[in-house]
Amino acid sequence: MSKVEEFEELRSLLFSIAYRILGSVSEAEDAVQEAWLRFDASPTQPVSAKAFLSTTVTRIAIDVLRSARVRREEYVGPWFPEPLLSDPYQDPARAVELADSVSMAALLLLERLSPLERAVFLLREVFGFGYDEVAAAVGRSEAACRQLLVRARKHMEAGRPRFEADRAERQELATRFFDALKDGDVGGLQDLLAADVQLVGDGGGKAPQLARAVVGAQNVARLLGTVFPWLFRIDVTCEPHEINGQPGAVVRDRDGKVLHTLSLDVLDGRIQTIRSVVNPDKLGHIGPVADAWAVDREVKRVRGGRG
Repeated sequence: MSKVEEFEELRSLLFSIAYRILGSVSEAEDAVQEAWLRFDASPTQPVSAKAFLSTTVTRIAIDVLRSARVRREEYVGPWFPEPLLSDPYQDPARAVELADSVSMAALLLLERLSPLERAVFLLREVFGFGYDEVAAAVGRSEAACRQLLVRARKHMEAGRPRFEADRAERQELATRFFDALKDGDVGGLQDLLAADVQLVGDGGGKAPQLARAVVGAQNVARLLGTVFPWLFRIDVTCEPHEINGQPGAVVRDRDGKVLHTLSLDVLDGRIQTIRSVVNPDKLGHIGPVADAWAVDREVKRVRGGRG
């Protein structure tokens, strides 16, 4: 195969590695593009295109993550990964690992790891790379990588997210949730929520957002059941869609522009966590982004006009 063909065959894997390290669609795409440029500029043909490109994209992503962590420390409010509508890389032999590792909860848990621990954990545990391949990718000895993996596993096991295993059950609950949301059915919403459910939003100071997390089934149901009916009155729509492998939705304004995303963590027949990404900087890869401030002002005008 030509270099272009080899690269295209590996593109989805490279993106999936970079996205899990960075938690950013745009930065992952940039890392993959930079890996291609280095691959194309290489004066010799690597023995293994997969080894060369996975090593290159991993090292690029680690460098980007190190600088990104400084920005995240100054981030306004909670920081969430950029929502991913679908993971382009599929491997039936590692389907469970891939699905679990791309959830919002898992990506947030990965934030507790150092960049090297994160890369080693993902390459070994999620993508099934051999220790020799992991060592080459991160520039450490195999022994050092084993130690990094031990530390990473301890962190991940301590807070590993749990989800409803049955996909059909999760989807059925999500359908009932969004139906109740459309109807403004506070009681119906409350029945679907865990007692200690949390509603958390990421606006980054660039869009209307919650001042703090809303906790408890009654509080969350009342807030959602109050706000969303007004949004629907101004022709906002809620488009069901998987977000990072979990049930969720893309919320759009009347022109079809992306207002925010919602993702639901489901366990034991109840919704445990609702995460909303409103920061416009994190939504552009989904489509044209709505003016959330303008939507907020219109809702306030409509509510005021109705007394």
